[in-house]
Amino acid sequence: RLTAVLAAAAGPDPRGAVRAWRTDARRHPSPNAGPVEASFAGALGVRLGGTLSYGGRVEHRPVLNGATGRAVQVPDIGRAVRLSRRVGLLALGTTVAARLLVNGPKGRGK
Repeated sequence: RLTAVLAAAAGPDPRGAVRAWRTDARRHPSPNAGPVEASFAGALGVRLGGTLSYGGRVEHRPVLNGATGRAVQVPDIGRAVRLSRRVGLLALGTTVAARLLVNGPKGRGK
């Protein structure tokens, strides 16, 4: 859930991310990946999902952000990578901040 929140905060369309997360995340077969994929789709303004192929096996999944998203285009790959990097850095910062709050700057020796 933290990753979905960070994607909404760091993405170009926070409202779209939250909307897609709230409406579509539960439709994804994975309770863990659903919020993140829906949040990314909404943040980027694209549709994700549909008919996919994994290792030669075809799967039909619900479309995330289908109500307002557009089809993915080549430039969206770079946008998704940049968003993923921002989310990763924010996750690192959040983890470090939480650790400092719990243990203090010098830690609590054992």
